[in-house]
Amino acid sequence: MKPHLLNVSTNSVDSFSARRDIMPDINNRWHYHSALELIYVKKGRGTQFIGDSIKNFKDGDVVLLGSNLPHYWRFDPEFFDETAGEPVDVYAIHFKEDFLGKDFLDLPENQEIKKVLLQSRQGIQLQGTSKERIAGLMPQIIEATGTMRIIKMLEVLTEIANCEEKNILVSLGFKPNFLENEKDRIQSIYNYTISNYKNKIELKEIAAVAKISPNSFCKFFKTKSRKTYTQFLNEIRVGQACKLLIENDLTVKEICYDCGFYNFTSFHKYFREITGKTPLKYQQAFSKQ
Repeated sequence: MKPHLLNVSTNSVDSFSARRDIMPDINNRWHYHSALELIYVKKGRGTQFIGDSIKNFKDGDVVLLGSNLPHYWRFDPEFFDETAGEPVDVYAIHFKEDFLGKDFLDLPENQEIKKVLLQSRQGIQLQGTSKERIAGLMPQIIEATGTMRIIKMLEVLTEIANCEEKNILVSLGFKPNFLENEKDRIQSIYNYTISNYKNKIELKEIAAVAKISPNSFCKFFKTKSRKTYTQFLNEIRVGQACKLLIENDLTVKEICYDCGFYNFTSFHKYFREITGKTPLKYQQAFSKQ
């Protein structure tokens, strides 16, 4: 279940990396790196996997990831259509905790920044007005040079530290397992599940994808992800249902069957367990925004 180790390149000119990506395959594998990552999805939708968290991502999302936290952004199929594909626009900043010096975070004035960077080891989804300010600052960082680039980065870190609306993404007990001989297995499981969630996926079928026996698969997946494969599959299906409910083009019953649920009662049960709302209440909450 090992993510790929990604070496984030820096150079002698810059103390941290900042870039803009316009291709949907830039983060399309399960990976990790020693640098922290701040990502702003200006344009794009899909499913994000961070540690043991599975969520939809959408236009405007801002997420901070701590060092060595495995992650994977899978864009929806429409972004890969070569003839009529939707555009992708993503800003990403990679930085080390000590990029401003080993003692910088120990200064009394920087304790809130230090605290939130430690918290980022669980992944932080930023919300509210702070999210909007950070989204506005990230393109400026890419364009800035010299000392102004560092000043803008400090503005971003200050906004993150002062953000009052944020969601912690990864459970406190999550510990990534980086066994070398398992490095591609989780990637294969994720890809197959997302491509086939509308169908009934048998245990024998997904175990074959992982190249282990069905009995071994159950233990493997539960040990590595802290959830059963059925829970994982239902999270994927409910995530897709959430998207369709927001788009409001299908009835709730149509969405139930389109997302791979074969029983309307089960759909309601799992949807409420995962989102805390019934499908109709979830849809109504978004229609009022």
